[in-house]
Amino acid sequence: MMTAQPTYLVLPGYEGSGPEHWQSRWESADPAFHRVEQADWDHPELSAWVERLDRAVAAERGPVVLVAHSLGCILVAHWAAAAAAAASATAAGAGTGVAKVAGALLVAPADIERAGVAALDGFCPVPLQPLPFPAVVVASTDDPWCAPDRSRHFADAWGARLVVPGAYGHLNTASGLGDWPDGRKVLADLTG
Repeated sequence: MMTAQPTYLVLPGYEGSGPEHWQSRWESADPAFHRVEQADWDHPELSAWVERLDRAVAAERGPVVLVAHSLGCILVAHWAAAAAAAASATAAGAGTGVAKVAGALLVAPADIERAGVAALDGFCPVPLQPLPFPAVVVASTDDPWCAPDRSRHFADAWGARLVVPGAYGHLNTASGLGDWPDGRKVLADLTG
């Protein structure tokens, strides 16, 4: 259970999240939600995306909760793996931002290794180390970007709890989720 109000860092995926996406709606409804803006949503570059996430976490004084969708979930895995590598090179991980992360909501992780989208190749392979903070993976049974067995594989590898709400496609604007109150409940459970 968190004692201080966290900042929620919103991490959209490939091509960003438009105004009707649940991530954008959560940002509009709650000032504690802040998008980590990337320089180019259509041409993602792993090192630049990791650096922007790292700076965003470092800029926060209190606890942080990551709210990721699609490629944003893969970004979290890469960022955590890079932080773990940096921690092993420093005394007891001093100065790594992962200590600020109180949890991560990872919605519809994209199976980029099987997607066949050249713009995403720089994020391959997907890191499969356990995340150093509590996490929940939310995955649809009919996500065109990730089969249910791969979603479970990611959740297991990352040490995350898996929530399967049913058949909602890629859990994005096209899924018709609106403000997605069920997602807010999963987030509330994660943050205690």
